[in-house]
Amino acid sequence: METAWSLLISILGRPEVWFYTLLGTIGGIVVGAIPGLTATMAVAVLIPFTFRMEPIVGLANLCGIFVGGVYGGSISAILLRIPGTPSAAFTSLDGYPMAVRGEAGRAIGIATISSFIGGLVSVIFLIVAASFIVKVALKFGAPEFFAIAVWGLASVADVTGKKLVYGLISAAFGVFLGTIGLDPMTGAPRFTFGLENLQGGLEFVPIMIGLFGLSEVLNQLGQMETGQRVTQKIGSLLPAWADVKRIWRTWVRGTLIGIWVGVLPGATGGAMGSLMAYNAEKRVSKHPEEFGKGAPEGIAASESANNATVGGGFVPLLTLGVPGDAISALLIGAFMMHNLRPGPLLYEQNPQLVYGIYGSLILAHFFFLILGLAAARVFARVLNIPRPILLAFIVTFCTLGSYAVSNDTFNILVMLVFGILGFIMERIEMPVTPMLLGLVLGPMAESSLRTALKMYEGDVSVLFTRPFSLFFWVLTAAMLIIPRIQQVKAKRQAAAVKN
Repeated sequence: METAWSLLISILGRPEVWFYTLLGTIGGIVVGAIPGLTATMAVAVLIPFTFRMEPIVGLANLCGIFVGGVYGGSISAILLRIPGTPSAAFTSLDGYPMAVRGEAGRAIGIATISSFIGGLVSVIFLIVAASFIVKVALKFGAPEFFAIAVWGLASVADVTGKKLVYGLISAAFGVFLGTIGLDPMTGAPRFTFGLENLQGGLEFVPIMIGLFGLSEVLNQLGQMETGQRVTQKIGSLLPAWADVKRIWRTWVRGTLIGIWVGVLPGATGGAMGSLMAYNAEKRVSKHPEEFGKGAPEGIAASESANNATVGGGFVPLLTLGVPGDAISALLIGAFMMHNLRPGPLLYEQNPQLVYGIYGSLILAHFFFLILGLAAARVFARVLNIPRPILLAFIVTFCTLGSYAVSNDTFNILVMLVFGILGFIMERIEMPVTPMLLGLVLGPMAESSLRTALKMYEGDVSVLFTRPFSLFFWVLTAAMLIIPRIQQVKAKRQAAAVKN
């Protein structure tokens, strides 16, 4: 423990970590505050620009963007009733009515404090929980990692809900993409079609930029803004003591729900956390009729939960190498770009990097707390930036970022193809995140399976009989079966009501 604290303090003593975390947090707030632009898109587009940075510094910058972006979505949700990010959708339900009646400052203040509490508590949970999980994970072998990969892929059922077939197709295509290139064991080319550019496999970063950056630009083209701007001045931002006494229990419930949602793999992220927390708060409230009309509890529940998913999502990412949400999956690309792989060995081989991430997450939360309370009026002005200018900047960054990965124009073509593909998938309502899960976890599942079978001379039973691998198979079964049981119960209840 003493070594851990000394590592954390030494990381926090580096000025460049402070600077790039602050820069990322400011950028994240700005991006999050602009409707249509998300923290996911910002991280995807900017990952290549951290390539020449020291890994600790580059990841600190991305953590700042992540944290700032999740918080920034609340600004436009409150002032315009247009969520800047999907996770702020439920913030708009009560934040905008408060702003309309002249309480925009109070609403932003509650959102800022709620975001800070939920996010910081989740980071503390990450630091404490990860140390215990890693001690166990260091004992894992190939059978366990194969079971973990399957567990992560099974979460597609949770992510896609009713569109399970679309989700499975998306995930399967992602797994296929991960097989392109030279076979890692035999060296034989797979699906390269004679192209030298494909022998090393498809670069992860241009795919991410296309799916989450360029596709969003294509989606935004031709769309007109909706909603009404709140033109009155933003007043005092610090919540009154009466508000604190009213919503502190909401903070506790929202934070716990957010951490739980974040820890579960499947790219559900802040949107699911805020949905669950908002509904839970409405159920326990003595005045549920106030929700949707400007209830402070609605803002507190949504913001504490969606920011708590940040720290929760880093738990499976750092300890097991399994993404907890879409941005965590993108961050795996950042690790890969620096020739690193998240997982239990990272704690042994590069503890400075792990504690650098911890430190940057802590800093980012304090930065957005100060910036949110002191400069909310400034960030609100970014809502007036013309949309064509923003989209032009994004396309430029997408192109430069794709080329910068390996100074190869082929990656620009990859980005364009996946940008168009992502746009088409959005139009037909086929989820993109399962493809990302398949691309990340597919190679992990393949290498672990082949290694296990080679080590144990083809004995398949070893995949299911070891204690920890059996544990993850049980989790996988539960993840697939329980939602189906709930759907059947819901249908029966609906049928009973009709009758």
